[in-house]
Amino acid sequence: MSGADGSNDSVFLRALGPDAERLHPAVASYVSGPPEPGLVGIGAGVFEVAGSRYGRWNLLARLVVGPEVLLTARERDVPFEVVNRPARRGDGRIELRAERFFLFSTGTQGFTDVLRATGEPGILHDLLGPKRRVELRLRCEPDPAGNLRMRSERSWLRLWRFRIPLPAVLTVSVDLEDGYDAAAERQTIRALVRNPILGTVLEYRGSFTYRYAAD
Repeated sequence: MSGADGSNDSVFLRALGPDAERLHPAVASYVSGPPEPGLVGIGAGVFEVAGSRYGRWNLLARLVVGPEVLLTARERDVPFEVVNRPARRGDGRIELRAERFFLFSTGTQGFTDVLRATGEPGILHDLLGPKRRVELRLRCEPDPAGNLRMRSERSWLRLWRFRIPLPAVLTVSVDLEDGYDAAAERQTIRALVRNPILGTVLEYRGSFTYRYAAD
């Protein structure tokens, strides 16, 4: 997505600021977004492992958090696709809408979220699912290898007009890493979501090819 001056614009670049220079060049290219307006990013690959060990128990949690937030299967070698769609809100602020599709043997499941720039250095807000009932505050920074690390610091539950801070026992900690496998020439991703009581409630990791296409 392009800024008003024609340069690339993205929620990640806005959050990282000068720290973006510490990213691996392939990671920096990935998080910079499309080279021109009207394009979306499309990734396809295989997760070494994906899903939740709680399986269909997560259907109960969906009654609160909404659909396309929790997965009800856990498998290895799971084909997946991701579509990253930059957008500009009515107030001019930018966001990134991501749709992920996990092609489990039992059927395809989706996971969606919206990342928003906050204007605060190093910070993004992540709204999960199409109903956007769960919101996370993510801190973004490059690691020593040039990968992009994102870790949750706070979380809220949005119900009707209320934005309710979640206590530690009810929240999840999210640890994400976007990287690059130079030997395979593929983007990599690793995600781990944990709860203090339940342990790991969601994880996925794998690699994918990435391209841009007309929206």
